[in-house]
Amino acid sequence: MNKAQLVEAVAEQLGGRKAAAEAVDAVLDTMVRAVVAGDRVSVTGFGTFEKVERSARFARNPQTGERVKVKKTAVPRFRPGQGFKDLVSGSKKLPKEGPSVKKAPKGSLTPGKSGVAATPAAKRAATKRAAAAGTAATKKTAAKKTATTAAKKAAPAKTAVKKATTAKTAVAKKASAAATKKATTAAKKTTTAAAAKKTTATAKKTAPAKKTATRKTTARKSTAK
Repeated sequence: MNKAQLVEAVAEQLGGRKAAAEAVDAVLDTMVRAVVAGDRVSVTGFGTFEKVERSARFARNPQTGERVKVKKTAVPRFRPGQGFKDLVSGSKKLPKEGPSVKKAPKGSLTPGKSGVAATPAAKRAATKRAAAAGTAATKKTAAKKTATTAAKKAAPAKTAVKKATTAKTAVAKKASAAATKKATTAAKKTTTAAAAKKTTATAKKTAPAKKTATRKTTARKSTAK
């Protein structure tokens, strides 16, 4: 079945060929635009259209057997739904009337970029983006928590260093005070000893003078007699 035959088949259900052609064109255009944009087009019971990235690789030319380098590219891929598979395999019977696959849930269709009603792929893409944003936010929060924990762990070390420095300063101050006290005590002792020596020397000098005076007085008394 080609596109013209597809339009004719749809026209039998819609009742007009023009409306059927517009409907087919709109559906195909919407699906192509969504897949090119990187969205998944999923039709319940029918299948999923999506864009697949293929990395650069080496392949062989089937005619010559020559090894050829294939560049990185993107290709469309269709994965049939379970309902479609069951109908093709014969495990389920094709209904005589009505849609062969289940309809999408009510409210699942949202306006697409092209202005035409889109498939649930837009919702799924939005959900993926939200999940990615949530993951990024979670990673940032985890990084902040790690930094906070590291800072908390480093704080006790800084406090310990500060305490050790304070203790060293206190010990140094005590040692300095003790040395100053010893020096002051030694200076006082030296001053006291010097004063005592001066007093002794003065006393010694004064004693002979007193003796001489006594001798002179005794001589005077003898002469007078």
